[in-house]
Amino acid sequence: MTFLSKLAHLVQDPPPEFVFEISETGIAWANTSAGRVPQWRPLEEGVLRVSPLKDNVLRTEAFHAAIRGIAPQNGNRKLRRAALILPDYCARLGVLDFDTFPHETEDQLALVRFRVKRGLALDVESSNLSWFVQPKAPHSSKIEVVIAAIAPEIAARYEAPFRAAGFHLGFITISALAALSLGPSSEARTGIVLKRSGRVLALSVLHGSSLKMVRCVELAHNNEHEIWDILLPTIAYMEDQLSSRPEAIKVCGFDLPGGMAERWSQELGAPVLSASSRFGVPGPYNSGLLGYLEALE
Repeated sequence: MTFLSKLAHLVQDPPPEFVFEISETGIAWANTSAGRVPQWRPLEEGVLRVSPLKDNVLRTEAFHAAIRGIAPQNGNRKLRRAALILPDYCARLGVLDFDTFPHETEDQLALVRFRVKRGLALDVESSNLSWFVQPKAPHSSKIEVVIAAIAPEIAARYEAPFRAAGFHLGFITISALAALSLGPSSEARTGIVLKRSGRVLALSVLHGSSLKMVRCVELAHNNEHEIWDILLPTIAYMEDQLSSRPEAIKVCGFDLPGGMAERWSQELGAPVLSASSRFGVPGPYNSGLLGYLEALE
């Protein structure tokens, strides 16, 4: 099973009744049993401040009230199934490669913790870790594992209002990973996905259907030059590690003004495409939701 089909596998029928994507500016959500029409509820400035190192929920009651306003608690107290998509920058993402990887979950956890201990600015021993073992690439002996690490107190604060409102959170993921299911589909063997959410840029490198690299960077100036300075070393990595340049670049959550898309295409030698979805226009704060809805089909 490929990495991209893994998401589809996890959200197969019956899907959760609700899907929520959280961001500093608001909550994107959809009821999967009522047409899967994306909805939006804004949050006041200062309710959330996304960070991998500090508490993200600054105004607890306002955050809880927003969730209650979207889907009031059932009178019969029956738990409703929901999926939760968290902001990119609240967690650390990465792809690790191993010569061998154990079969037992406890042994896998110990090995993953050992490998990420020096690479993450988190207390790895107490962090919530999740991982997915990707199938081996043809003619490769390496085992590649997608990992996500989040401080437990950060995860708990995001989950609390949903649990208080009577939701069972059966699936929790990060927006950049869910957004990989967005169109347009491409025949490119290697590609880059650039996803911007406000001041945060998530960059993913895909080789076939495998995720080769994922980075999440807080932008200081949030302009083209800063994005370019992140993109060029990524292409150098692809040339060195994959012996290939990107055959397509997909941008998500922002538009390239004027002739910038054409200029990028000419300079990089690859088409620059805007992410798309059957359920709406992917923007800075709903791309994970729309990608999740795409994976349901």
